[in-house]
Amino acid sequence: MSELKGKTVLITGGARGLGRHIALATALAGAQVAFTYLNSVVAADALSLELTKLSVKYEALRCDVRSQNSVSHTVETVVDKFGTIDVLINNASLFETTKFEEISEEQWDNIFAVNVRGPFLMSRACTPALRGSHGRIINLGSLGGEKPWVTHAHYCSSKAALHMLTRVMAKAFAPEIAVNCIAPGMIDSGEGGRDSGLLERLAERAPMRRNGTPEDVVSAVMYFATGPHFITGQVLTVDGGLGLV
Repeated sequence: MSELKGKTVLITGGARGLGRHIALATALAGAQVAFTYLNSVVAADALSLELTKLSVKYEALRCDVRSQNSVSHTVETVVDKFGTIDVLINNASLFETTKFEEISEEQWDNIFAVNVRGPFLMSRACTPALRGSHGRIINLGSLGGEKPWVTHAHYCSSKAALHMLTRVMAKAFAPEIAVNCIAPGMIDSGEGGRDSGLLERLAERAPMRRNGTPEDVVSAVMYFATGPHFITGQVLTVDGGLGLV
């Protein structure tokens, strides 16, 4: 695969989880990779080692996507090192399970700061470089942005806002920049930490009779990163049909 050969990809929250899978996939597709992390220092070091073994150019950057100063510094560093940015992947996200009546103002504000203000700040900072390269922005939304999950009111609301932000940016940045969004459903990374009973129940409910894998999401990201630039303003749900239930 060399669809991204010579391109520069910036991934927020790229040290672990889906971000790590996306970083490795874009590197294997020939891209120069810049990824951000905040507290996942050990994971960032591990990913850096993997990228070194792949002999690709990369940059690991500590960044708080809630902070304009941090975001601006990150984008300036990437442009200084690689010359431009071709693909921005807004992956950094915060997920919490909390009963509606127990959500604090601090929780509400923080999840919106990470899940909505972060992509807004990062996209705005990258716009000059992306316009110059006729680039792409890919936001990582969620099925929760389309479905009301009663114990995730703040999370669902933030992802719904991100889906709308995707559509607004697609109109605002056209025709130079294509902006799209991936909305994963239940993704089983195989790394543990999730309720196995819940995973089984959701797999049974989904029309495709399984939960998603990181590879399913990565494939969708790679489509928007390398597919027709004409496609913009789309929210692609990757959920095995779970949202239809």
